[in-house]
Amino acid sequence: MSEPVPVNAGEHTAEELLRRLRDGDRLVVKTEILGSPEELTLRYDGTTYYCDTPTTLHKHDDAAEMEECMRHYGYVKDDE
Repeated sequence: MSEPVPVNAGEHTAEELLRRLRDGDRLVVKTEILGSPEELTLRYDGTTYYCDTPTTLHKHDDAAEMEECMRHYGYVKDDE
């Protein structure tokens, strides 16, 4: 398994993050939740996408579901 790659929430598009996940990167997203700094891990095992937060493990069957999750929680920047 590769070393985690740190990224800041809102700095990359969904497609950029999804491409990195498909390429095998584990991404550690740095964000703020209720004013507190938090980190969560995004990963892909070739079948399932995972969004591992401090309190919940979200599993997604395809890239569209993962993109929806990342957008919902503000991990990606808007497409330009």
